[in-house]
Parts: sequence; C-alpha cells; structure tokens
Amino acid sequence: MRESELSEILLDWYDANARTMPWRVPPQDRAAGLRPDPYRIWLSEVMLQQTTVAAVRDYFTRFTARWPTVADLAAADDGDVMAEWAGLGYYARARNLLKCARAVVADHGGDFPDTHADLIKLPGIGPYTAAAIAAIAFDRPETVVDGNVERVMARLFAVQTPLPPAKRELTAHASRLTPQTRAGDYAQAVMDLGATICTPKSPACGICPWMAPCAARHAGIAADLPRKLPKQAKPTRHGIAYVARRTDGALLLERRPDTGLLGGMLGWPGAPWGDTAQEHPPLAADWHDPGLHVRHTFTHFHLILAIRTANVPQDATPTTGHFIDKHAFRPTDLPTVMRKVWDATRATFSTL
Repeated sequence: MRESELSEILLDWYDANARTMPWRVPPQDRAAGLRPDPYRIWLSEVMLQQTTVAAVRDYFTRFTARWPTVADLAAADDGDVMAEWAGLGYYARARNLLKCARAVVADHGGDFPDTHADLIKLPGIGPYTAAAIAAIAFDRPETVVDGNVERVMARLFAVQTPLPPAKRELTAHASRLTPQTRAGDYAQAVMDLGATICTPKSPACGICPWMAPCAARHAGIAADLPRKLPKQAKPTRHGIAYVARRTDGALLLERRPDTGLLGGMLGWPGAPWGDTAQEHPPLAADWHDPGLHVRHTFTHFHLILAIRTANVPQDATPTTGHFIDKHAFRPTDLPTVMRKVWDATRATFSTL
C-alpha cells in the first residue's frame, strides 16, 4: 500500500474520530477555513511534554483564561506563572515559557514564526515542538514524532530494534507518511491513534484503520512493540525540609534559584540533596523531628525528604527565605514534592 493511501485512510478515520481538545480546531472547522491559534498550540505542546492530556486540560484552561494571548503571558509576573504551573512538573518548561513569550513579542511583533527553522530559534522550543507548531498551527508538512507516533510506527512496520536506538528508523517511517496537505490534521491523527487505539497495552487492533497493512499485527507481535532497552535503576537522594511557623502563623519559604531542578519555584528551605541528608536549618530554633518523611520520584532519581518543624517567635530572622503571611500562603503555589511536605506537616502544628 502506498504511503499516500495510508495517510488518506488515517485522515478519513480522524475526520470521524478526532478527540476534542481545548486547544484543537476540529477537522471539519479546519476544512471550513478556521485556523488554529499558534499561541494555544505552542502552549499546549509545552504543557504536554512528558505529561498526559488529562493532566493538562485544567492547567491549559486556567492559563488561557488568565493570559489569553502571548502578549498577556509575556507581560505576566514570573512568580504568578510559576505558581499557576505548580504541579505540572519539569519546571524549566515554565521558565522557558516566559522567555519564549517575551521573545515572540519583542522579536516577532507578537506573532509566532511559521517555519520549523524560525520556531526552533525560540527559547525552549526543540525539534519536536517546532515541528508540532509548524504542522498543527501552520499546516507545514513537518514530521511530528512523539511517544504515540513511535509506538504506531514500530507496530505498523514491525520495527524490532529497541528504543531509543530505533528513533531514527521510526522517524524515517513517519516522515514518508507525512502528507504535503493537511499535515496538521495528520500529525494529530497519528497521535490520536496511538492514544486511543494503538495503546501501549492491549491495542484495539480490531478497530484500527491501519489494521490491514499493520506488519506487527500480521506477525502477532503488536502488543510487544516497541521494544525498549532495560531501564537503569534510579538512585535515591536524601534531604531535609524545614517547616517553620511564626507565632502569627506566617510560614518560612524560599524561592529556589532559576536554574536547576524546581528552578524558580517556592519551597521549604533545606540543604542540597545527596547520598545522605544534611542538617542545614535556615534559622536558629528548637527544631522538632516528627518522624515524617516524604517520597517523590523525579525523572532521574528518587528523593526522600525528612521533615523538621519549629514554632518560632515573631522576631525570628532566617538566613535564607522569607516569611509568607498565613493568609497569602497557598499550598497550590508549591511544586508537588513541596506540597507533599505541607500535607504531611500541617497536622503537627496545634493550630493552622
């Protein structure tokens, strides 16, 4: 079967089965001439990196309600954006989000460039995101390859080379199938196919539009692909989170440096994380060890934080961080690991 036939079959399926997304222009509306908003496509693609659609929907809705245009986001306060991002993880994305929005406004008059070559020059936009924006927002015939697309290609062509070495081969297959017209719809169609039918476990081959040409289905190995190299065991790091509450209820928090893990986010003071937990209290106090620990997993390591708590006087002077009024403190502004610390700690104080 020719590549063009495969693409047409998938686009026919997409026309009838496209998922509804708050950032997506349905295929019928695109056919009628409605164009996607590049700002919304860019924002959704950044949010969706290493995150699920279900996790992103509410964040996207809040972001676009608060900052409906790229100019609005460019003018936003850094702390407000980081707070809205809290819980989505991979916080470097939020920092680059602001840098990119400001670059689009300052260097491109508030309009996203429409080619892969120009998009990739923007802060925080890599090859995948540039291809996705160019295809979905501007219908450029760019090849968009995420995890869903890799899985679909591995099965369609029965590629048994494991990932990540197979990435180049899978991208080559995807490139040959990318049509010159309706590239944006096609890119979303392949991702929808992987997310709803060609799923990691128990693929629904019986209702797949590519059932007939799928080499892995014919070989009876669809559920076994794509193969992956064994993952290396993640190391475990340890640290201490210090939760100090002043007599007026204010809480001691610090904003982490812009660079590094959780960069720019609010959190509880503590020593650097390492093989062992290091005592490094942010102020002199009668620190209490309630025997509480929080566990959290990042991309490359597991983290165990021991918790220390203290009630401190009104004139307490920390060496790092600052006290936030109890009425201004919002746990939702904290990244997930720091919010876990608060959830574990709050019951240890006699009053909140």
